[in-house]
Amino acid sequence: MTYREAVAYLDYHAGRGIRPGLAQIQSLLELMGNPHLTYPVIHVTGSKGKTSTARMITMLAAAHGLSVGTYTSPHLEAVEERLSYNNQQAAPDEFAQAVADTRAFDSLVDDDPERRLTYFEFVTAVGFSWFADRAVDLGVIEVGLGGRLDATNVVESAVAVVTSVALEHTEYLGDSLEEIAAEKAAILKPGGSLVTGQLPPAAEAVAAARAADLGAPYLVYGRDFRLSEEVQAVGGWDITVDGVYEQYDEIHMPIHGRHQLQNTAIAIAATEELLGRALDPDAVREGLANLTLPGRLEVVGHRPLVVLDGAHTPESMAAGASALDEEFPPFLWKVVLGALGDKKLEELVGALDAVTGEIFAVTAPSERGIPAAQVAAAATAAMPDRTVHQSGTVTDGVRAALEAASEDGAVLVTGSMYVVGEARSLLAKTERS
Repeated sequence: MTYREAVAYLDYHAGRGIRPGLAQIQSLLELMGNPHLTYPVIHVTGSKGKTSTARMITMLAAAHGLSVGTYTSPHLEAVEERLSYNNQQAAPDEFAQAVADTRAFDSLVDDDPERRLTYFEFVTAVGFSWFADRAVDLGVIEVGLGGRLDATNVVESAVAVVTSVALEHTEYLGDSLEEIAAEKAAILKPGGSLVTGQLPPAAEAVAAARAADLGAPYLVYGRDFRLSEEVQAVGGWDITVDGVYEQYDEIHMPIHGRHQLQNTAIAIAATEELLGRALDPDAVREGLANLTLPGRLEVVGHRPLVVLDGAHTPESMAAGASALDEEFPPFLWKVVLGALGDKKLEELVGALDAVTGEIFAVTAPSERGIPAAQVAAAATAAMPDRTVHQSGTVTDGVRAALEAASEDGAVLVTGSMYVVGEARSLLAKTERS
């Protein structure tokens, strides 16, 4: 199977939508010999910060000599980004072979409407199999949606991580913080440990109850571990983290966003809990010094300044806006914005009010992409005193924003990761040309 054939086979599954539940993927994995049960797992969920935290855990574990398979979603530019080994994404030929290996089993269930897999389920199975083939010491697995009924929840996690809980995906997860917290805390399994960020009190109570029911250790930010010092530095932050077992100082984080620092503390605590001991302070510094977070307050251009920030909730959008205000010159940003169909658009746009000069509304390149006209209407309602452009495609929006910003201005591309990914590809091509 060539890479092109592998992507086409994945696309064959793409029209099957979102289907919460574990029965279909369990059926396939049983045929494959349950590859996901051959290595310990740190399972990561949260309303925001889960991909960043998963990447941090990967860097920490690898710095301590573990071979690490990491599964994240969605991808930005190419589907093989979802699978990495020691922070190196799968090569196209490796990914194609993994798809081919999994297709052999998928063909046994694909004719049965009750057993056939969705796109996400199939890629998840591909990842589990690829990690098993590489005999990883650890799988760091990011939840796609929620937790309890997410396809990744077939794993038996040694450590379950809940970075945050907010009202999101309410059509699938519930209408209250308690319901959403219960869905996310359900990734904790018997024999595992639970590590969470600083959750709203109602959500923390649910997480604590889940841990108590299973007799599991429960470590929470602010009580069992914390960020004790944070100083803005050139190109990022210098921090000290009081971990569960040890204090780790002089850590340089080469990333933007104060909100990422709590994620760092969560990642350290989760890695400590996995190993059951203090980490090597030098390994912590070395691992995190090499961290990258594509599409998360990522600077990809300088004249004009261009920042990409995938932010799909009002809370994550507000965190991004705060970082722009705190860590960058006082621009009024030209904002390229697109979102998917389950978003409260006016709240999402309103979170950017303090940093926005103009908005270029685009349609996210997804079946669930909200039309640019609807994004523009929500932006006008949220910021009636700003100029709003209905740009249409991501390419049109980015080009118009770059022109409007000129060399001395600044462009922010934000909202859906699908928008950020397409913009990233476009800007890379522009840079090369």
